[in-house]
Amino acid sequence: MDFPAFDKTVSSVPQNMGGACSAGSCGSSASQMNQLSDEIRLKVQDHPCYSEEAHHHFARMHAAVAPACNIQCNYCNRKYDCSNESRPGVVSELLTPEQAVKKTLAVAAAIPQMSVLGIAGPGDPLANAERTFATFRGLAEKAPDIKLCVSTNGLSLPEHVDELARHNIEHVTITINCVDPDVGAKIYPWIFWKNRRIRGRAAAAILIEQQQKGLEMLVARGILVKVNSVLIPGVNDQHLKEVSRIVKAKGAFLHNVMPLIAEAEHGTFYGLMGQRSPTPDELKNLQDACEGDMNMMRHCRQCRADAVGLLGEDRGAEFTLDKVDAMEIDHEAALARRLALRANVAAEFEAKRARMHAPVTQVVTLHRPAKVVQGRPVMMAVASKGSGVINEHFGHAREFLIYEASETGARLIGHRKTDLYCSGDDTCGDGESVLDRTIRALEGCERVLCSKIGIEPWGRLEAAGIKPDGEHGMEPIEDAVMAVWREMLTSGKLATPVAERKRA
Repeated sequence: MDFPAFDKTVSSVPQNMGGACSAGSCGSSASQMNQLSDEIRLKVQDHPCYSEEAHHHFARMHAAVAPACNIQCNYCNRKYDCSNESRPGVVSELLTPEQAVKKTLAVAAAIPQMSVLGIAGPGDPLANAERTFATFRGLAEKAPDIKLCVSTNGLSLPEHVDELARHNIEHVTITINCVDPDVGAKIYPWIFWKNRRIRGRAAAAILIEQQQKGLEMLVARGILVKVNSVLIPGVNDQHLKEVSRIVKAKGAFLHNVMPLIAEAEHGTFYGLMGQRSPTPDELKNLQDACEGDMNMMRHCRQCRADAVGLLGEDRGAEFTLDKVDAMEIDHEAALARRLALRANVAAEFEAKRARMHAPVTQVVTLHRPAKVVQGRPVMMAVASKGSGVINEHFGHAREFLIYEASETGARLIGHRKTDLYCSGDDTCGDGESVLDRTIRALEGCERVLCSKIGIEPWGRLEAAGIKPDGEHGMEPIEDAVMAVWREMLTSGKLATPVAERKRA
């Protein structure tokens, strides 16, 4: 199989487009992308997990080649042949490295938005180092335009940092839930270390030491590190502020605080013991408390270990091994499509940055009154299929992006999953309708923006205090959110505090 020569700079934006900063002091939101050095921007601009802006435009694939794990987490229960659970540690098919390479090429041919291949399980990639690096070697040879990344618990990370660097892997995610062994003993029952199973506080202490050592080694080699932390109410909820402070000081690029998934049907220890998940407000408040110079990742979907497609969608069923074997692929044409798409998106990003940096004529006055903050923040739900625009029917949405709009602009603060309202089945199996569950999931939002919406959900949403808006279909999300916020401001709807609005 012959592949055309590839220049890794082909999809990059022009150089010298902004100030420089260290990897550990800048985040990846659209506004902060302007502050990144050219080198760092090139690494994240088409990585959907490391850039909030990129996640609207680019897809990823997880190759499920790593079944074994060297630690046990109380929130994890790995499954190897499951198609109906959407959470980490779950796959439908385990792959050999050869199968993973073949599947990746098929996905990249069918989905030109694909820019990243990650290995995240269902166990730990570095506890399956031979399988993981064999996959990376095959892809580096046959699809050199695809970024490679890995997600690890960090126990075996220090011994593999040199090899990660040799394979030109520029993105590594470490799950760090604590920096205190007493907290860790409540999260990790055991680790398997140097051919021994170690339990309790001693196990947590070893894991923490290895994670911190690996983080420092990666940063020293210029590899971007994203730190994942699972928010577990009553266990590490307050402690994660210290985790964020320490990993930021050591040079981590992003901190991703994720909510515990604790449904009993998943069979995890926490789920069976009744440990609750955090509420959306608890998650947002902790993310806000941790956010500072290092940006918080708020667009994570806690993907399966075999996820395929844009964040928030899973097209894995289209690429089972039997379907991949039946595909006829023109790899040269597929590569050309991927590179053309990345060039178009890069040009779009460049134009957006140019607009943000356009000179503004200022009028100089001798006496300038203090600026008065107008309005109040408003949470809005957005239905989108991707590309950064409002392009999803309310009844077809499986999730809603949650934005907070204020005088300073629109910022993504998370997402809320739900069931399809237009699925033909209006029950959830627990006596609650799909629409009831969706309305409950959107609690706290004052507007829901979508391309279209039916009469019945419109009325039910309004009765719940959430006004639907279908007037901004196919518009950029942030522009539409701010247009709605400004309309609310000029009409006087932002004068009433949220608490009084709820009481009314």
